[in-house]
Amino acid sequence: MAHDGDDDGVQITCFTDVSDDVTLHFQIIRLHKQIYAWIGCNSAKFGHLYAAAPTQPNNVVGVTSILGGASDNTGSSIARRLVLKTGLNIILACNIPKNSPMLEAGAEKKLVQKLISLGYTRPKSEGLSS
Repeated sequence: MAHDGDDDGVQITCFTDVSDDVTLHFQIIRLHKQIYAWIGCNSAKFGHLYAAAPTQPNNVVGVTSILGGASDNTGSSIARRLVLKTGLNIILACNIPKNSPMLEAGAEKKLVQKLISLGYTRPKSEGLSS
């Protein structure tokens, strides 16, 4: 098995955030060139599963639903924005209730703050284009 310096190994981070009587659970698994993230709302339910990745040559993000949901459901937008912030392939499982935009925004903010603190985001906030 070949190894590429700092990308070796799997890094797992779990944390919980409680605000406004809502408990959000997070798990981040950093793999080589990709991140798996799970957001659980008030339970350990897996929820819908999305895959998002940068596409060539247009530097846009493609998102697909792998399990449950559709490409316009809660979670797909978060997955798309995570690709833009990290430049990595993203697998996102999410069980945030539908039609909860404030909860979704809060969960995404907490997740992105953690990704930044772990050093998983791009240094520049220029999206996919350089």
